[in-house]
Amino acid sequence: MPEPLLYESHLHTPLCRHAVGEPEEYAAEAERKNLRGIIVTCHNPIPNGYSAHVRMRPDQFDEYIALVARAHDVWTGRVDVRLGLECDFAPGLEADVEALLGRAEFHHILGSVHTQVKEYRSLYDTGTALEYQQTYFNHLALAAETGLFDTLSHPDLVKNQAPREWNLSRIFPDIRRALDRIAATGTAMELNTSGLHKTIPEMNPGPEILAEMRQRGIPVVLGADAHIPRRVGADYPLALRMLQSAGYENVSFFLDRQRREIPISAALTSLEVAVPNPT
Repeated sequence: MPEPLLYESHLHTPLCRHAVGEPEEYAAEAERKNLRGIIVTCHNPIPNGYSAHVRMRPDQFDEYIALVARAHDVWTGRVDVRLGLECDFAPGLEADVEALLGRAEFHHILGSVHTQVKEYRSLYDTGTALEYQQTYFNHLALAAETGLFDTLSHPDLVKNQAPREWNLSRIFPDIRRALDRIAATGTAMELNTSGLHKTIPEMNPGPEILAEMRQRGIPVVLGADAHIPRRVGADYPLALRMLQSAGYENVSFFLDRQRREIPISAALTSLEVAVPNPT
């Protein structure tokens, strides 16, 4: 059997109030798909009630750490379970994120600009759809420039906010400027497979943006954004082939907040032994 190589680098827990399944169940799915491990990245707590209905409360942070530690102990020797976090970015949230990251030993920190969050929309969705898209990509670059994040998640998420107003050729100059800034920081970007199930059914980012990322040498981390156990590693073979089509030879993941690379060809081989879902 090929050695497990890949990690699921983006998954959630019930503490975020919109996911189901304990971390142990996500680890079991990772084992079935011959993944090396999982990095749990639940939504960060934010003071003052910012999007409180989709994240853990500040007083649940220690519970979150214990939840992941328990799964790590249960699965030691079979699936490598690590602690991560998905942190919202908007100007003004940086100090809260920085303070939180000092409270535990994390392995992977995702930075996310969530354009659907009402608090974010009330501040920035005040003009045309194009202006909101421009703000989004500027904030994505600002997130990278803070140095707080290892990877920028689902990096064209805004296209699902007003899908009829998504015109890639119109926004591409802003995307290219943002990618130039992101590349200068060395921050990785995610290829998020959950986009296949969103309003615009393609991965985040789409292939055109992925090709621009490759031209700039921006590393890519895979994530299925799993909110239920069976989504762990979902559509990874398709994502890896999409990376190859864009010109990538390697795919990345983070441990101890240090980026590791493996050849895409080897990653694909490791996934071919996955056990079929029980009927």
